[in-house]
Amino acid sequence: MLSSFSRSLFSAARVAAVRPQHLLSSFNAGRSFTRSLWLVGGNNWLRPTFLFPQRGFPAVSCGCGGLHTDGDKAFAEFLNDEIKEEKKIQKHKSLPKITGGWELEVNGTEAKLMRKITGEKITVTFNTNNSIPPTFDEEQQEGQKAEENEPELVSTPNFVVEVTKLDTNQTLVLDCHYPEDEAGHGEEEEESDIFTIREVSFQPTGETDWKENSYTLSTDSLDWALYDHLMDFLADRGVDNTFADELIELSTSLEHQEYIKFLENLKSFVKC
Repeated sequence: MLSSFSRSLFSAARVAAVRPQHLLSSFNAGRSFTRSLWLVGGNNWLRPTFLFPQRGFPAVSCGCGGLHTDGDKAFAEFLNDEIKEEKKIQKHKSLPKITGGWELEVNGTEAKLMRKITGEKITVTFNTNNSIPPTFDEEQQEGQKAEENEPELVSTPNFVVEVTKLDTNQTLVLDCHYPEDEAGHGEEEEESDIFTIREVSFQPTGETDWKENSYTLSTDSLDWALYDHLMDFLADRGVDNTFADELIELSTSLEHQEYIKFLENLKSFVKC
């Protein structure tokens, strides 16, 4: 299946968290982890190399004035099949909703969630670029099919929470992420937070750029009592484990949607 090939060409390393597998039970119907833009077997063509300079040519041109090779034609045909397969396994045809009265704004890979409570405005922003953690191929178990052994593609983006007091026009900004080693829990273990606060700062209301001259509190060496109060502060405003799980599903769906758009644009670019 075309969707089972490696996505190494498009995945980017990021210093971000790998979502613990036991927290991803709600995504069982999700995509296979692997993607590819190069066929592994059954090819009747090769990309041009120094050893095979004749491959990939002869070139032909059309009314658009662009260069067209046999390799371009095969590439476009492969992309067409890849797009069909990705649409076939697409979990959500429309973006899933976040419970709690959140309004969603999307601008390409950037997304913003907003809600208002008494005297406050809560904004959560994230970007799906580089939001899928890299994984390493695990040894396939005997009798297990290759596609069954592949982890799912799950987007776990860093996200920023802004809490604005409407009467004072002050904004508290909390930089959050899904950590790799943050206390995952099983069915019999005590529930723990699936996201963490990394930094906290007061920032000018309405500013898009983080002001480096504003004091920023890192939670690496923070007193745990203060940290727990900050987590409770977020939970009281609807940013809790349930929200974090739903954000993963939303981000995963948005990332897949953008990936399909990218393949479609790439196909159009290669064809003409």
